[in-house]
Amino acid sequence: MLKALTIQQLAIVRHLDVEFEKGLTILTGETGAGKSILIEALGLALGDRADSSMVRTSADRASVSATFDIASNRDLKAFLRSNDLEDNDECLLRRVMTPDGRSRAFCNASPIPVQLLKQIGEFLVDIHGQHAHQSLLRGSIQRSLLDEFGRCNTYLHAVEQAYYRWHNIGQQLDELSHRGEDVPRRIDLLQFQAKEIEALNITVENLAELEAEHRYIAHAARLLEGYDSAEKYAFNTEGGALKGVIKAAGTLRDLISIDAGLTCVVELLEQAAINLEEADHEFNRLRANIEADPKRLQEIDNQLAAIHDIARKHRCEPKEIPERLKAIRAELEDLDNREEQIRQLNSELDLALNTYTEAAKDLHKHRFLAAKKMDNEITKHLRDLGIPHGNFSVSVEPIGGTPSPHGDDEIIFLVTANPDLPIKPLKKVASGGELSRISLAIQVATTGSSGIPVLVFDEVDTGVSGATAEVVSEYLQHLGDKRQILCITHLPQVASAGDQHFSIGKTVTDGITETTITALEPGQRIEEVARMLGGQRVTDKAREHARELLAQ
Repeated sequence: MLKALTIQQLAIVRHLDVEFEKGLTILTGETGAGKSILIEALGLALGDRADSSMVRTSADRASVSATFDIASNRDLKAFLRSNDLEDNDECLLRRVMTPDGRSRAFCNASPIPVQLLKQIGEFLVDIHGQHAHQSLLRGSIQRSLLDEFGRCNTYLHAVEQAYYRWHNIGQQLDELSHRGEDVPRRIDLLQFQAKEIEALNITVENLAELEAEHRYIAHAARLLEGYDSAEKYAFNTEGGALKGVIKAAGTLRDLISIDAGLTCVVELLEQAAINLEEADHEFNRLRANIEADPKRLQEIDNQLAAIHDIARKHRCEPKEIPERLKAIRAELEDLDNREEQIRQLNSELDLALNTYTEAAKDLHKHRFLAAKKMDNEITKHLRDLGIPHGNFSVSVEPIGGTPSPHGDDEIIFLVTANPDLPIKPLKKVASGGELSRISLAIQVATTGSSGIPVLVFDEVDTGVSGATAEVVSEYLQHLGDKRQILCITHLPQVASAGDQHFSIGKTVTDGITETTITALEPGQRIEEVARMLGGQRVTDKAREHARELLAQ
Protein backbone atom coordinates (compact mmCIF):
# COMPACT_ATOMS: atom_id res chain seq x y z
CA MET A 1 0.00 0.00 0.00
CA LEU A 2 0.96 3.64 -0.42
CA LYS A 3 2.06 4.95 2.99
CA ALA A 4 3.18 8.49 2.21
CA LEU A 5 3.65 11.00 -0.60
CA THR A 6 5.96 14.01 -0.39
CA ILE A 7 5.86 16.72 -3.06
CA GLN A 8 8.27 19.67 -3.23
CA GLN A 9 8.27 22.59 -5.66
CA LEU A 10 6.01 20.89 -8.21
CA ALA A 11 3.70 23.17 -10.24
CA ILE A 12 1.62 25.10 -7.68
CA VAL A 13 2.74 22.90 -4.78
CA ARG A 14 5.46 24.33 -2.58
CA HIS A 15 5.59 21.47 -0.10
CA LEU A 16 3.10 18.72 0.76
CA ASP A 17 3.44 15.71 3.05
CA VAL A 18 0.54 13.26 2.91
CA GLU A 19 0.20 10.02 4.86
CA PHE A 20 -2.31 7.46 3.62
CA GLU A 21 -4.25 4.69 5.33
CA LYS A 22 -5.76 1.41 4.15
CA GLY A 23 -9.17 1.29 2.49
CA LEU A 24 -10.83 4.07 0.50
CA THR A 25 -9.17 7.50 0.56
CA ILE A 26 -11.21 10.40 -0.81
CA LEU A 27 -9.69 13.57 -2.35
CA THR A 28 -12.05 16.52 -2.77
CA GLY A 29 -11.81 20.25 -3.39
CA GLU A 30 -13.12 23.02 -5.53
CA THR A 31 -12.46 23.06 -9.25
CA GLY A 32 -8.97 24.34 -9.97
CA ALA A 33 -7.71 23.66 -6.46
CA GLY A 34 -5.10 21.25 -7.77
CA LYS A 35 -6.57 17.84 -6.92
CA SER A 36 -5.00 16.24 -9.96
CA ILE A 37 -1.56 17.49 -8.88
CA LEU A 38 -1.40 14.65 -6.35
CA ILE A 39 -2.18 12.09 -9.05
CA GLU A 40 0.34 13.65 -11.44
CA ALA A 41 2.95 13.67 -8.67
CA LEU A 42 2.30 10.01 -7.90
CA GLY A 43 2.59 9.25 -11.61
CA LEU A 44 5.99 10.96 -11.72
CA ALA A 45 7.17 8.83 -8.77
CA LEU A 46 6.09 5.80 -10.78
CA GLY A 47 8.00 6.73 -13.94
CA ASP A 48 5.62 8.94 -15.93
CA ARG A 49 7.19 11.33 -18.42
CA ALA A 50 8.47 14.52 -16.76
CA ASP A 51 8.27 18.03 -18.19
CA SER A 52 10.43 21.02 -17.27
CA SER A 53 7.27 23.14 -16.91
CA MET A 54 6.34 21.04 -13.86
CA VAL A 55 9.09 22.66 -11.79
CA ARG A 56 7.66 25.49 -9.70
CA THR A 57 8.64 28.96 -10.89
CA SER A 58 11.91 30.19 -9.36
CA ALA A 59 12.69 26.72 -7.89
CA ASP A 60 15.96 25.00 -8.86
CA ARG A 61 14.32 21.57 -8.81
CA ALA A 62 11.12 19.66 -8.02
CA SER A 63 10.92 16.29 -6.32
CA VAL A 64 8.36 13.63 -5.50
CA SER A 65 8.83 10.76 -3.03
CA ALA A 66 6.39 7.87 -2.59
CA THR A 67 6.74 5.34 0.22
CA PHE A 68 5.11 1.92 -0.15
CA ASP A 69 4.64 -1.02 2.20
CA ILE A 70 5.61 -4.06 0.09
CA ALA A 71 5.85 -6.71 2.82
CA SER A 72 3.29 -8.93 1.04
CA ASN A 73 4.24 -7.99 -2.54
CA ARG A 74 6.36 -11.07 -3.34
CA ASP A 75 6.51 -10.38 -7.08
CA LEU A 76 7.94 -6.90 -6.58
CA LYS A 77 10.44 -8.08 -3.96
CA ALA A 78 11.69 -10.74 -6.39
CA PHE A 79 11.92 -8.11 -9.16
CA LEU A 80 13.94 -5.79 -6.92
CA ARG A 81 16.34 -8.62 -6.03
CA SER A 82 16.79 -9.51 -9.70
CA ASN A 83 17.85 -5.89 -10.33
CA ASP A 84 20.25 -5.77 -7.34
CA LEU A 85 18.00 -3.42 -5.39
CA GLU A 86 17.09 -3.68 -1.70
CA ASP A 87 13.90 -5.68 -1.12
CA ASN A 88 13.00 -4.51 2.37
CA ASP A 89 9.37 -4.42 3.50
CA GLU A 90 9.32 -0.71 2.60
CA CYS A 91 10.04 0.69 -0.86
CA LEU A 92 10.86 4.38 -1.37
CA LEU A 93 10.57 5.71 -4.92
CA ARG A 94 11.89 9.21 -5.64
CA ARG A 95 11.95 11.43 -8.73
CA VAL A 96 13.88 14.69 -9.07
CA MET A 97 13.34 17.13 -11.97
CA THR A 98 15.17 20.32 -12.94
CA PRO A 99 14.05 23.30 -15.06
CA ASP A 100 16.38 22.28 -17.90
CA GLY A 101 14.29 19.13 -18.44
CA ARG A 102 16.62 16.65 -16.80
CA SER A 103 15.23 14.00 -14.48
CA ARG A 104 16.70 11.49 -12.03
CA ALA A 105 15.07 8.46 -10.43
CA PHE A 106 15.84 6.55 -7.23
CA CYS A 107 14.65 3.36 -5.55
CA ASN A 108 15.56 2.97 -1.87
CA ALA A 109 18.32 5.59 -2.33
CA SER A 110 19.85 3.76 -5.30
CA PRO A 111 19.87 5.71 -8.60
CA ILE A 112 18.02 3.83 -11.34
CA PRO A 113 16.92 4.49 -14.95
CA VAL A 114 13.45 6.01 -15.33
CA GLN A 115 12.40 2.98 -17.38
CA LEU A 116 13.20 0.71 -14.42
CA LEU A 117 11.23 3.06 -12.15
CA LYS A 118 8.28 2.62 -14.50
CA GLN A 119 8.60 -1.16 -14.32
CA ILE A 120 8.62 -1.02 -10.51
CA GLY A 121 5.55 1.23 -10.59
CA GLU A 122 3.62 -1.36 -12.56
CA PHE A 123 3.81 -3.67 -9.54
CA LEU A 124 2.38 -1.01 -7.23
CA VAL A 125 -0.26 1.33 -8.65
CA ASP A 126 -2.94 1.47 -11.31
CA ILE A 127 -4.19 4.96 -12.16
CA HIS A 128 -7.60 4.83 -13.82
CA GLY A 129 -8.51 7.81 -15.92
CA GLN A 130 -6.65 9.84 -18.49
CA HIS A 131 -3.23 8.69 -17.22
CA ALA A 132 -0.45 6.31 -18.16
CA HIS A 133 -0.70 3.65 -15.43
CA GLN A 134 -3.66 1.88 -16.96
CA SER A 135 -2.74 -1.80 -16.74
CA LEU A 136 -6.23 -2.83 -17.87
CA LEU A 137 -5.30 -1.62 -21.33
CA ARG A 138 -2.50 -4.20 -21.60
CA GLY A 139 -3.35 -7.45 -23.33
CA SER A 140 -1.41 -9.53 -20.82
CA ILE A 141 -3.43 -8.07 -17.92
CA GLN A 142 -6.73 -8.63 -19.75
CA ARG A 143 -5.75 -12.26 -20.30
CA SER A 144 -4.78 -12.70 -16.65
CA LEU A 145 -8.01 -11.11 -15.45
CA LEU A 146 -10.11 -13.44 -17.59
CA ASP A 147 -8.17 -16.49 -16.40
CA GLU A 148 -8.55 -15.45 -12.76
CA PHE A 149 -12.24 -14.61 -13.21
CA GLY A 150 -12.95 -17.95 -14.89
CA ARG A 151 -10.70 -19.95 -12.52
CA CYS A 152 -8.76 -21.20 -15.53
CA ASN A 153 -5.45 -21.59 -13.73
CA THR A 154 -5.54 -25.41 -13.74
CA TYR A 155 -5.98 -25.43 -17.52
CA LEU A 156 -3.40 -22.68 -17.93
CA HIS A 157 -0.89 -24.70 -15.89
CA ALA A 158 -1.47 -27.71 -18.18
CA VAL A 159 -0.81 -25.49 -21.21
CA GLU A 160 2.39 -24.11 -19.65
CA GLN A 161 3.71 -27.61 -18.90
CA ALA A 162 2.89 -28.84 -22.40
CA TYR A 163 4.45 -25.75 -23.95
CA TYR A 164 7.76 -26.07 -22.08
CA ARG A 165 7.93 -29.79 -22.90
CA TRP A 166 7.45 -28.96 -26.59
CA HIS A 167 9.90 -26.05 -26.39
CA ASN A 168 12.67 -28.08 -24.71
CA ILE A 169 12.41 -30.90 -27.27
CA GLY A 170 12.57 -28.32 -30.04
CA GLN A 171 15.75 -26.88 -28.56
CA GLN A 172 17.36 -30.32 -28.48
CA LEU A 173 16.44 -30.82 -32.13
CA ASP A 174 17.87 -27.43 -33.05
CA GLU A 175 21.15 -28.32 -31.35
CA LEU A 176 21.34 -31.64 -33.20
CA SER A 177 20.45 -29.98 -36.49
CA HIS A 178 23.10 -27.32 -35.98
CA ARG A 179 25.70 -29.97 -35.27
CA GLY A 180 24.43 -31.94 -38.23
CA GLU A 181 25.19 -29.32 -40.89
CA ASP A 182 28.68 -30.86 -41.61
CA VAL A 183 28.24 -34.25 -40.03
CA PRO A 184 29.66 -36.31 -42.97
CA ARG A 185 32.77 -34.13 -43.07
CA ARG A 186 33.05 -34.28 -39.28
CA ILE A 187 32.78 -38.08 -39.31
CA ASP A 188 35.50 -38.33 -41.99
CA LEU A 189 37.81 -36.11 -39.94
CA LEU A 190 37.20 -38.03 -36.71
CA GLN A 191 37.75 -41.38 -38.43
CA PHE A 192 41.03 -40.13 -39.91
CA GLN A 193 42.15 -38.82 -36.51
CA ALA A 194 41.23 -42.09 -34.83
CA LYS A 195 43.24 -44.11 -37.38
CA GLU A 196 46.24 -41.82 -36.92
CA ILE A 197 46.23 -42.31 -33.17
CA GLU A 198 45.45 -46.03 -33.36
CA ALA A 199 48.47 -46.49 -35.67
CA LEU A 200 50.70 -45.24 -32.86
CA ASN A 201 49.52 -48.11 -30.64
CA ILE A 202 50.28 -45.95 -27.65
CA THR A 203 49.33 -46.21 -24.01
CA VAL A 204 50.50 -44.14 -21.08
CA GLU A 205 52.61 -47.10 -19.89
CA ASN A 206 54.34 -47.93 -23.18
CA LEU A 207 55.01 -44.25 -23.82
CA ALA A 208 56.98 -44.12 -20.56
CA GLU A 209 58.87 -47.31 -21.53
CA LEU A 210 59.66 -45.92 -24.98
CA GLU A 211 61.01 -42.69 -23.56
CA ALA A 212 63.17 -44.61 -21.07
CA GLU A 213 64.58 -46.85 -23.85
CA HIS A 214 65.33 -43.80 -25.93
CA ARG A 215 67.27 -42.22 -23.09
CA TYR A 216 69.23 -45.46 -22.55
CA ILE A 217 70.30 -45.96 -26.18
CA ALA A 218 70.94 -42.29 -26.80
CA HIS A 219 73.41 -42.26 -23.88
CA ALA A 220 75.19 -45.61 -24.60
CA ALA A 221 78.54 -43.93 -25.34
CA ARG A 222 78.41 -42.00 -22.09
CA LEU A 223 77.54 -45.22 -20.21
CA LEU A 224 80.54 -47.06 -21.72
CA GLU A 225 82.83 -44.22 -20.81
CA GLY A 226 81.56 -44.35 -17.25
CA TYR A 227 81.91 -48.13 -17.10
CA ASP A 228 85.56 -47.94 -18.28
CA SER A 229 86.36 -45.38 -15.59
CA ALA A 230 84.66 -47.45 -12.91
CA GLU A 231 86.50 -50.60 -14.00
CA LYS A 232 89.83 -48.81 -13.87
CA TYR A 233 89.40 -47.64 -10.30
CA ALA A 234 87.36 -50.49 -8.79
CA PHE A 235 87.73 -53.73 -10.68
CA ASN A 236 90.99 -53.63 -12.65
CA THR A 237 93.01 -56.67 -11.55
CA GLU A 238 96.23 -54.70 -11.37
CA GLY A 239 95.43 -51.34 -9.86
CA GLY A 240 91.77 -51.58 -8.94
CA ALA A 241 90.24 -51.28 -5.51
CA LEU A 242 89.21 -54.96 -5.39
CA LYS A 243 92.80 -56.24 -5.75
CA GLY A 244 94.07 -53.68 -3.25
CA VAL A 245 91.47 -54.58 -0.61
CA ILE A 246 92.25 -58.32 -0.94
CA LYS A 247 95.99 -57.68 -0.57
CA ALA A 248 95.44 -55.37 2.45
CA ALA A 249 93.23 -57.95 4.17
CA GLY A 250 95.83 -60.72 3.65
CA THR A 251 98.71 -58.60 4.96
CA LEU A 252 96.84 -57.55 8.10
CA ARG A 253 95.60 -61.07 8.78
CA ASP A 254 99.23 -62.22 9.23
CA LEU A 255 99.67 -59.51 11.87
CA ILE A 256 96.72 -60.45 14.05
CA SER A 257 98.90 -62.73 16.18
CA ILE A 258 100.95 -59.68 17.04
CA ASP A 259 98.06 -57.16 17.30
CA ALA A 260 94.70 -58.75 18.00
CA GLY A 261 93.01 -55.38 17.48
CA LEU A 262 93.45 -55.82 13.73
CA THR A 263 90.85 -58.57 13.71
CA CYS A 264 88.00 -56.05 13.30
CA VAL A 265 89.82 -54.24 10.49
CA VAL A 266 90.49 -57.49 8.67
CA GLU A 267 86.83 -58.50 8.94
CA LEU A 268 85.69 -55.17 7.51
CA LEU A 269 88.19 -55.44 4.61
CA GLU A 270 87.10 -58.99 3.87
CA GLN A 271 83.42 -57.85 3.85
CA ALA A 272 84.41 -54.99 1.56
CA ALA A 273 86.15 -57.48 -0.75
CA ILE A 274 82.99 -59.61 -0.86
CA ASN A 275 80.89 -56.52 -1.71
CA LEU A 276 83.36 -55.47 -4.41
CA GLU A 277 83.33 -58.95 -5.91
CA GLU A 278 79.48 -58.87 -6.06
CA ALA A 279 79.62 -55.39 -7.58
CA ASP A 280 82.16 -56.65 -10.12
CA HIS A 281 79.86 -59.51 -11.09
CA GLU A 282 76.83 -57.22 -11.56
CA PHE A 283 79.01 -54.63 -13.31
CA ASN A 284 80.19 -57.16 -15.88
CA ARG A 285 76.61 -58.34 -16.48
CA LEU A 286 75.35 -54.83 -17.13
CA ARG A 287 78.30 -53.88 -19.28
CA ALA A 288 77.80 -56.91 -21.46
CA ASN A 289 74.28 -55.63 -22.32
CA ILE A 290 75.39 -52.16 -23.39
CA GLU A 291 75.11 -51.71 -27.10
CA ALA A 292 74.97 -48.50 -29.13
CA ASP A 293 72.19 -49.38 -31.62
CA PRO A 294 71.78 -46.46 -34.05
CA LYS A 295 69.05 -48.27 -35.99
CA ARG A 296 66.89 -48.85 -32.91
CA LEU A 297 67.57 -45.30 -31.77
CA GLN A 298 66.31 -43.99 -35.12
CA GLU A 299 63.18 -46.13 -34.86
CA ILE A 300 62.41 -44.75 -31.41
CA ASP A 301 63.14 -41.19 -32.61
CA ASN A 302 60.62 -41.63 -35.41
CA GLN A 303 58.02 -43.06 -33.05
CA LEU A 304 58.38 -40.24 -30.55
CA ALA A 305 58.33 -37.63 -33.32
CA ALA A 306 55.05 -39.07 -34.63
CA ILE A 307 53.59 -39.05 -31.10
CA HIS A 308 54.56 -35.40 -30.56
CA ASP A 309 53.16 -34.41 -33.98
CA ILE A 310 49.79 -35.92 -33.07
CA ALA A 311 49.89 -34.24 -29.66
CA ARG A 312 50.44 -30.84 -31.34
CA LYS A 313 47.55 -31.45 -33.72
CA HIS A 314 45.22 -32.14 -30.84
CA ARG A 315 46.74 -29.47 -28.60
CA CYS A 316 47.45 -31.87 -25.77
CA GLU A 317 50.35 -33.52 -23.99
CA PRO A 318 51.65 -36.84 -25.47
CA LYS A 319 50.45 -38.70 -22.38
CA GLU A 320 46.90 -37.32 -23.02
CA ILE A 321 46.65 -38.87 -26.51
CA PRO A 322 44.93 -42.10 -25.32
CA GLU A 323 42.19 -40.04 -23.64
CA ARG A 324 41.83 -37.97 -26.80
CA LEU A 325 41.28 -41.19 -28.74
CA LYS A 326 38.52 -42.17 -26.31
CA ALA A 327 36.83 -38.78 -26.83
CA ILE A 328 37.04 -39.14 -30.63
CA ARG A 329 35.47 -42.60 -30.49
CA ALA A 330 32.71 -41.31 -28.19
CA GLU A 331 31.89 -38.44 -30.57
CA LEU A 332 31.87 -40.80 -33.53
CA GLU A 333 29.41 -43.02 -31.70
CA ASP A 334 27.26 -40.01 -30.87
CA LEU A 335 27.26 -38.86 -34.50
CA ASP A 336 26.46 -42.37 -35.69
CA ASN A 337 23.41 -42.29 -33.38
CA ARG A 338 22.39 -38.77 -34.39
CA GLU A 339 19.89 -39.80 -37.04
CA GLU A 340 18.21 -42.17 -34.62
CA GLN A 341 18.14 -39.42 -31.99
CA ILE A 342 16.56 -37.00 -34.47
CA ARG A 343 13.89 -39.53 -35.43
CA GLN A 344 13.11 -40.17 -31.78
CA LEU A 345 13.00 -36.45 -30.89
CA ASN A 346 10.77 -35.67 -33.88
CA SER A 347 8.37 -38.33 -32.65
CA GLU A 348 8.46 -36.84 -29.14
CA LEU A 349 7.97 -33.34 -30.59
CA ASP A 350 4.82 -34.43 -32.45
CA LEU A 351 3.48 -36.01 -29.28
CA ALA A 352 4.30 -32.90 -27.21
CA LEU A 353 2.60 -30.67 -29.80
CA ASN A 354 -0.52 -32.84 -29.71
CA THR A 355 -0.55 -32.64 -25.91
CA TYR A 356 -0.15 -28.84 -26.10
CA THR A 357 -2.92 -28.54 -28.71
CA GLU A 358 -5.37 -30.50 -26.58
CA ALA A 359 -4.46 -28.49 -23.46
CA ALA A 360 -4.87 -25.23 -25.42
CA LYS A 361 -8.29 -26.37 -26.63
CA ASP A 362 -9.40 -27.09 -23.06
CA LEU A 363 -8.12 -23.69 -21.94
CA HIS A 364 -9.90 -21.98 -24.85
CA LYS A 365 -13.19 -23.70 -23.99
CA HIS A 366 -13.07 -22.57 -20.36
CA ARG A 367 -11.96 -19.07 -21.33
CA PHE A 368 -14.87 -18.83 -23.75
CA LEU A 369 -17.37 -19.83 -21.06
CA ALA A 370 -15.75 -17.43 -18.56
CA ALA A 371 -15.88 -14.61 -21.12
CA LYS A 372 -19.65 -14.99 -21.55
CA LYS A 373 -20.17 -14.78 -17.80
CA MET A 374 -17.77 -11.84 -17.57
CA ASP A 375 -19.60 -10.05 -20.40
CA ASN A 376 -22.91 -10.17 -18.54
CA GLU A 377 -21.50 -9.20 -15.15
CA ILE A 378 -19.46 -6.21 -16.35
CA THR A 379 -22.23 -5.02 -18.68
CA LYS A 380 -24.57 -5.00 -15.66
CA HIS A 381 -22.00 -3.02 -13.65
CA LEU A 382 -21.61 -0.51 -16.49
CA ARG A 383 -25.33 0.17 -16.55
CA ASP A 384 -25.45 0.42 -12.77
CA LEU A 385 -22.63 2.97 -13.01
CA GLY A 386 -24.59 5.35 -15.21
CA ILE A 387 -23.68 4.06 -18.67
CA PRO A 388 -27.19 2.89 -19.62
CA HIS A 389 -26.27 1.72 -23.11
CA GLY A 390 -22.92 0.26 -22.08
CA ASN A 391 -21.98 -3.14 -23.43
CA PHE A 392 -18.90 -5.12 -22.55
CA SER A 393 -17.53 -8.17 -24.30
CA VAL A 394 -14.41 -10.30 -24.08
CA SER A 395 -13.12 -11.51 -27.41
CA VAL A 396 -11.45 -14.94 -27.14
CA GLU A 397 -10.06 -15.80 -30.55
CA PRO A 398 -7.65 -18.66 -31.24
CA ILE A 399 -4.79 -17.32 -33.32
CA GLY A 400 -2.83 -20.56 -33.80
CA GLY A 401 0.72 -20.18 -35.00
CA THR A 402 3.65 -20.87 -32.72
CA PRO A 403 2.70 -22.30 -29.31
CA SER A 404 3.05 -20.04 -26.30
CA PRO A 405 2.91 -20.67 -22.54
CA HIS A 406 -0.35 -18.67 -22.43
CA GLY A 407 -2.22 -20.75 -25.00
CA ASP A 408 -3.39 -19.93 -28.50
CA ASP A 409 -5.95 -17.25 -27.63
CA GLU A 410 -5.87 -13.53 -28.19
CA ILE A 411 -7.88 -11.91 -25.39
CA ILE A 412 -9.31 -8.44 -26.06
CA PHE A 413 -11.66 -6.45 -23.83
CA LEU A 414 -14.27 -4.74 -26.01
CA VAL A 415 -16.68 -2.02 -24.93
CA THR A 416 -19.14 0.55 -26.17
CA ALA A 417 -20.89 3.24 -24.15
CA ASN A 418 -23.36 4.39 -26.81
CA PRO A 419 -26.00 2.44 -28.75
CA ASP A 420 -25.02 4.01 -32.08
CA LEU A 421 -21.31 3.21 -31.78
CA PRO A 422 -19.77 -0.18 -32.52
CA ILE A 423 -18.09 -2.17 -29.77
CA LYS A 424 -14.32 -1.69 -29.89
CA PRO A 425 -11.16 -2.46 -27.87
CA LEU A 426 -11.02 -0.91 -24.42
CA LYS A 427 -7.77 0.90 -25.22
CA LYS A 428 -9.59 2.90 -27.93
CA VAL A 429 -12.24 4.31 -25.58
CA ALA A 430 -11.73 8.07 -25.72
CA SER A 431 -13.74 9.45 -22.79
CA GLY A 432 -11.66 9.61 -19.61
CA GLY A 433 -14.72 9.66 -17.36
CA GLU A 434 -16.27 6.68 -19.09
CA LEU A 435 -12.94 4.85 -19.06
CA SER A 436 -12.68 5.33 -15.30
CA ARG A 437 -16.15 3.89 -14.73
CA ILE A 438 -15.49 1.03 -17.15
CA SER A 439 -12.29 0.29 -15.25
CA LEU A 440 -14.21 0.41 -11.98
CA ALA A 441 -16.77 -2.05 -13.34
CA ILE A 442 -14.03 -4.44 -14.47
CA GLN A 443 -12.18 -4.18 -11.17
CA VAL A 444 -15.33 -4.88 -9.18
CA ALA A 445 -16.26 -7.85 -11.35
CA THR A 446 -12.80 -9.37 -11.07
CA THR A 447 -12.25 -8.23 -7.46
CA GLY A 448 -8.84 -6.97 -8.34
CA SER A 449 -7.44 -10.12 -9.92
CA SER A 450 -4.52 -8.18 -11.39
CA GLY A 451 -2.99 -8.05 -7.91
CA ILE A 452 -1.97 -4.38 -8.10
CA PRO A 453 -2.22 -3.20 -4.46
CA VAL A 454 -3.15 0.48 -5.08
CA LEU A 455 -5.91 1.72 -7.40
CA VAL A 456 -6.38 5.40 -8.19
CA PHE A 457 -9.63 6.62 -9.74
CA ASP A 458 -9.43 10.14 -11.12
CA GLU A 459 -12.93 11.66 -11.31
CA VAL A 460 -14.56 8.27 -11.83
CA ASP A 461 -17.91 9.96 -11.22
CA THR A 462 -17.82 12.40 -14.14
CA GLY A 463 -21.36 12.80 -15.47
CA VAL A 464 -22.84 10.74 -12.64
CA SER A 465 -25.56 11.76 -10.20
CA GLY A 466 -28.41 10.43 -8.13
CA ALA A 467 -28.78 6.69 -7.66
CA THR A 468 -25.76 6.01 -9.87
CA ALA A 469 -23.58 7.98 -7.48
CA GLU A 470 -24.61 5.65 -4.67
CA VAL A 471 -23.67 2.65 -6.80
CA VAL A 472 -20.26 4.18 -7.52
CA SER A 473 -19.69 4.71 -3.80
CA GLU A 474 -20.73 1.12 -3.03
CA TYR A 475 -18.38 -0.25 -5.69
CA LEU A 476 -15.49 1.83 -4.40
CA GLN A 477 -16.16 0.68 -0.84
CA HIS A 478 -16.22 -2.91 -2.05
CA LEU A 479 -12.81 -2.50 -3.69
CA GLY A 480 -11.50 -0.67 -0.63
CA ASP A 481 -12.18 -3.75 1.49
CA LYS A 482 -9.61 -5.63 -0.56
CA ARG A 483 -7.11 -3.02 -1.67
CA GLN A 484 -6.10 0.58 -1.12
CA ILE A 485 -8.19 2.98 -3.21
CA LEU A 486 -7.52 6.69 -3.88
CA CYS A 487 -10.40 8.54 -5.49
CA ILE A 488 -10.79 12.13 -6.66
CA THR A 489 -14.52 12.89 -6.63
CA HIS A 490 -17.09 15.67 -6.97
CA LEU A 491 -19.91 13.55 -5.61
CA PRO A 492 -20.94 13.86 -1.94
CA GLN A 493 -22.23 10.26 -2.00
CA VAL A 494 -18.77 9.00 -2.98
CA ALA A 495 -16.96 11.39 -0.64
CA SER A 496 -18.98 10.20 2.35
CA ALA A 497 -18.01 6.55 1.66
CA GLY A 498 -14.31 7.08 2.34
CA ASP A 499 -12.28 5.69 5.22
CA GLN A 500 -9.98 8.71 4.93
CA HIS A 501 -10.80 12.12 3.48
CA PHE A 502 -8.47 14.89 2.28
CA SER A 503 -9.58 18.35 1.21
CA ILE A 504 -7.39 20.04 -1.35
CA GLY A 505 -7.42 23.82 -1.54
CA LYS A 506 -5.58 26.73 -3.08
CA THR A 507 -4.31 29.90 -1.43
CA VAL A 508 -2.85 33.06 -2.92
CA THR A 509 -0.40 35.01 -0.75
CA ASP A 510 1.40 38.07 -2.13
CA GLY A 511 0.46 36.98 -5.62
CA ILE A 512 1.91 33.49 -5.12
CA THR A 513 -0.44 30.52 -5.59
CA GLU A 514 -0.01 27.45 -3.43
CA THR A 515 -1.89 24.17 -3.05
CA THR A 516 -2.73 22.91 0.43
CA ILE A 517 -4.07 19.57 1.64
CA THR A 518 -5.93 18.89 4.87
CA ALA A 519 -6.83 15.56 6.48
CA LEU A 520 -10.41 16.12 7.57
CA GLU A 521 -11.67 15.32 11.05
CA PRO A 522 -15.32 14.13 11.44
CA GLY A 523 -16.67 17.65 11.90
CA GLN A 524 -14.67 18.96 8.96
CA ARG A 525 -15.95 16.10 6.80
CA ILE A 526 -19.51 17.18 7.51
CA GLU A 527 -18.68 20.70 6.32
CA GLU A 528 -16.91 19.43 3.18
CA VAL A 529 -19.71 17.04 2.19
CA ALA A 530 -22.25 19.80 2.90
CA ARG A 531 -20.28 22.13 0.62
CA MET A 532 -20.37 19.47 -2.12
CA LEU A 533 -24.14 19.18 -1.61
CA GLY A 534 -25.00 22.86 -1.48
CA GLY A 535 -22.22 24.80 -3.14
CA GLN A 536 -20.57 27.82 -1.59
CA ARG A 537 -23.48 28.58 0.73
CA VAL A 538 -23.60 25.77 3.29
CA THR A 539 -26.99 25.52 4.99
CA ASP A 540 -28.08 23.60 8.06
CA LYS A 541 -30.15 21.42 5.79
CA ALA A 542 -27.05 20.60 3.75
CA ARG A 543 -25.19 19.76 6.95
CA GLU A 544 -27.97 17.44 8.07
CA HIS A 545 -27.94 15.71 4.71
CA ALA A 546 -24.16 15.38 4.97
CA ARG A 547 -24.50 13.76 8.40
CA GLU A 548 -26.96 11.26 6.95
CA LEU A 549 -24.63 10.35 4.09
CA LEU A 550 -21.67 9.91 6.41
CA ALA A 551 -23.76 7.83 8.79
CA GLN A 552 -24.71 5.53 5.92
